[in-house]
Amino acid sequence: MKILITGANGLLGQKLIALLSHEKDIEVVATSRGKNVNYYDLPDYHFRSLDITNREQVNEVIADEKPDVIVHTAAMTNVDACEQNQNACWQVNVVAVEWLLEAAKKQNAFFVHLSTDFVFSGERGPLDETAAPAPVNYYGKSKTEAELLVQQSDVKHAIVRTALVYGIAPSMSRSNIVLWVKESLENGKKIKVVDDQFRTPTLAEDLAQGCWLIAKKQAEGIFHISDEEVYTPYEMAVLVGEHFNLNVSLISRTDSTEFKQPARRPPKTGFIIEKAKKELGYQPHTFQQGLAFMEKHLKKIEKIPVP
Repeated sequence: MKILITGANGLLGQKLIALLSHEKDIEVVATSRGKNVNYYDLPDYHFRSLDITNREQVNEVIADEKPDVIVHTAAMTNVDACEQNQNACWQVNVVAVEWLLEAAKKQNAFFVHLSTDFVFSGERGPLDETAAPAPVNYYGKSKTEAELLVQQSDVKHAIVRTALVYGIAPSMSRSNIVLWVKESLENGKKIKVVDDQFRTPTLAEDLAQGCWLIAKKQAEGIFHISDEEVYTPYEMAVLVGEHFNLNVSLISRTDSTEFKQPARRPPKTGFIIEKAKKELGYQPHTFQQGLAFMEKHLKKIEKIPVP
């Protein structure tokens, strides 16, 4: 089976490469804009530079590679940046999906599309796959529109919704809540963390495993892939501090009204993952287990030379 990954330089992309490169009879084609920045010591895999907003390039690369499965992880995910630059957000999160689906159809490739809990309003949670999207910001709107494009296409597909992904890789363009809290506390910095939002965090390795289970089974439909436990960001921050033996007294709770952000956040989401557990055999780490897993991986990362 040949699997083409978009967004291969991102956190999830790197975890997918790390996972799939060790699977038998799997050929990995990693794609991302610009050069390859994956520094894992892995068996050979193929990398191609790909700008997903370039229709001709998308068609050319996918026609050349002829993948059996496309796992589309690339997206503009900075929520405030999406609110402030809506045209760029739409091009990456919606128009590019149209081009990828067009190319996938020509190759009869199975399409795995990554989405988000931000397609929901946040009025209630946790939510299962039957909940109706009602986004409250432009990022959520773009991802909702992309979901509709995938669902209305003739391409066999799965939609993977996830939430608050955390983890570490040798080369990362963005931080996440675990790394931010850890670094802040290590530097003796006082931080304020909201306690009026609710999420199910997701270890990046678990998300990669969920995507692989879907690709392997070519399981169609929508799947919620995350942890099972619902936390506030404040609760997560305290658990991070406690796990790494840092000074949790530096963490103070606040609410979202104290932060002036361009984009609204849904107050309460979180996922019910019974469908993924039953149909895919998906079994995530708990948040505490995820922190322990990440701690071990941090030690390995420190030994990897990054040019």
